[in-house]
Amino acid sequence: MPTIEHNGSSFTVDEDGFLTGNMDAWDQNWVDYVKGVEGIGEMTDEHHKVIDTLRDYYKKNGIAPMVRILSKTTGFPLKRIYELFPSGPGKGACKMAGLPKPTGCV
Repeated sequence: MPTIEHNGSSFTVDEDGFLTGNMDAWDQNWVDYVKGVEGIGEMTDEHHKVIDTLRDYYKKNGIAPMVRILSKTTGFPLKRIYELFPSGPGKGACKMAGLPKPTGCV
């Protein structure tokens, strides 16, 4: 599996750049790395709310939530989630949250 080095941290990723292993590998260095890759300028409270929601849901259910559940739980319309994460909730937001690549994610 490929490894990504960023700010002194090393991350093992799958072929699509999602973290592998357990969620404990996730940290602020990973968020900073994905932020740059995804072209996100500054992290806002809205970004963090989406990430926290994804992580909490995954810890409870073992999968990422469907976009409708994510939208309902955060209170953000789907359009806003795409504004926050231009590559989408499956690719950008789940990757930044340290979740495995969601099933059905292209």
